Amino acid sequence: MTRTPREPAFVISVDGRTVAAYPGQSLAAALWGAGILAWRTTRNGGRPRGAFCGIGQCYECLATVNGTPNRRACLLPARPGDEITTQEGHGHGVPGV
Repeated sequence: MTRTPREPAFVISVDGRTVAAYPGQSLAAALWGAGILAWRTTRNGGRPRGAFCGIGQCYECLATVNGTPNRRACLLPARPGDEITTQEGHGHGVPGV
């Protein structure tokens, strides 16, 4: 079996924690690789959520990325220096917005 060399990892941040990501990896894949399975909570009840479908159809993987809420982590490529924070509910600081 021949293995293709992987490009070097770079660093992203998840709630202040340093996580390795690789070129071409989605944010969801990088989070899974780091053992992080949930990065948002539901609007009603605050239940944890992460990736479910992995193809951008279900919206379970929403995260706040670089200060912008409601980004689909399964579709968004990881970039060096990205900052992901756990999204609480609808992702906006003002209730009901």
